[in-house]
Amino acid sequence: MESITSYIQEHKQRFIDELIELLKIPSISADSAFAKATTQTATAVADSLKAAGCDTVEICETPGYPIVYADKIIDPNLPTVLVYGHYDVQPPDPLDLWDAPPFEPVVKTTDKHPDGAIFARGACDDKGQMYMHVKAMEYMTANGKLPCNVKFMIEGEEEVGSVNLAWYVERNQEKLANDVILISDTGMIANDIPSITTGLRGLSYVEVEVTGPNRDLHSGLYGGAVANPINVLSKMIASLHDENNHITVKGFYDKVEELTAAEREKMGEAPFSLENYKKALDINAVYGEKGYTTNERNSIRPTLDVNGIWGGYTGEGAKTVIASKAYAKISMRLVPHQDWEEITELFKTHFESIAPDGVTVKVTPHHGGQGYVTPIDSIGYQAAEKAYEKTFGKTPIPQRSGGSIPIVALFEKELKSKTILMGFGLDSDAIHSPNEHFGIWNYLKGIETIPYFYEYFTALKNA
Repeated sequence: MESITSYIQEHKQRFIDELIELLKIPSISADSAFAKATTQTATAVADSLKAAGCDTVEICETPGYPIVYADKIIDPNLPTVLVYGHYDVQPPDPLDLWDAPPFEPVVKTTDKHPDGAIFARGACDDKGQMYMHVKAMEYMTANGKLPCNVKFMIEGEEEVGSVNLAWYVERNQEKLANDVILISDTGMIANDIPSITTGLRGLSYVEVEVTGPNRDLHSGLYGGAVANPINVLSKMIASLHDENNHITVKGFYDKVEELTAAEREKMGEAPFSLENYKKALDINAVYGEKGYTTNERNSIRPTLDVNGIWGGYTGEGAKTVIASKAYAKISMRLVPHQDWEEITELFKTHFESIAPDGVTVKVTPHHGGQGYVTPIDSIGYQAAEKAYEKTFGKTPIPQRSGGSIPIVALFEKELKSKTILMGFGLDSDAIHSPNEHFGIWNYLKGIETIPYFYEYFTALKNA
């Protein structure tokens, strides 16, 4: 019977090659042009789970992209771990900023990843981190090391809001019943400073449209006489923050949880260099809500950001035109207790109310989700903590994340179980950006650590 470290060493190149093949498939759920590739990825994931030793493997149809379900039930009396991940990826745009094509993976060394990193869209978010669980499962089944039951639910719509995952979960609660949910779709502080994500922000994502005249107008003949939707939209967006970068939407902060001074002090113990942070982003100053540190701004405080803005003529050369319409996409990251649907309605009411005469405003909600906090005194967290201690040789730091995984709150509501977020990526891995990558050391470290979670969780659950 091989140890996990010797098994990884023996199969290291195969593990890397298999992930590279998965990363070659452009499973972009947001773009219907890639529908065939996205569905193809589901089949590839199902095949890998079957090869890893799962007894049941199903490609479950939904109104959208399929969900891959798999399980291995060794004893109904033992605890059950449900592993969640997603096989879809973000669009790779802008393509000209990639050093190599996003779906032609390459391995390169970096300062953060001296052992090499795989550069490709989805390398870290989430194909690489999801595939760690498949390979950990392979090790446990091949060596008789699986101590409990395991179920997998791998979806293809996380990057577009997981609408059909909710549809699936509501209809399969008994099938998905579990004692704890395990997800690797987050990161850690550094390779020598392990951390476990204990909090996620919620999300409200909307698109706004401002309409002025009934057609595009000549800016010489009409400029200054009618409202310019681009000018108006710019002013409306600018008014969404005050001089302290506080969000001006009425009622936005009513349910925001204010952490105690002691809690904020504990957060401040996490290693952080402001100078390194600025250097990594090539900026000369940070920016955000007055009265909070950088790490607080991007984790325990809500935000409102414009993700895209367009209108009028944007082609080469000049075209003197007043556009009939202007658009923007806006996301709001929310903290626990802020309800995303309530915030969406508050934003809609506020944005419509500040529109001047001469234009009309339309707000279209896209998707959202609730925030989440994992209690660090739970058995699941304690098992994860012991697993990191085993493989990293030090106790991980509990850390709240600024990102959102909306389905975590859904899982707790529908399946009545807590989620443990064991992420192995780094902030510098450029998820959602050009040149996304995932360190080979991190990938293999995840495979090494995950089996210990199963071992410790089963022991604590049966204690």
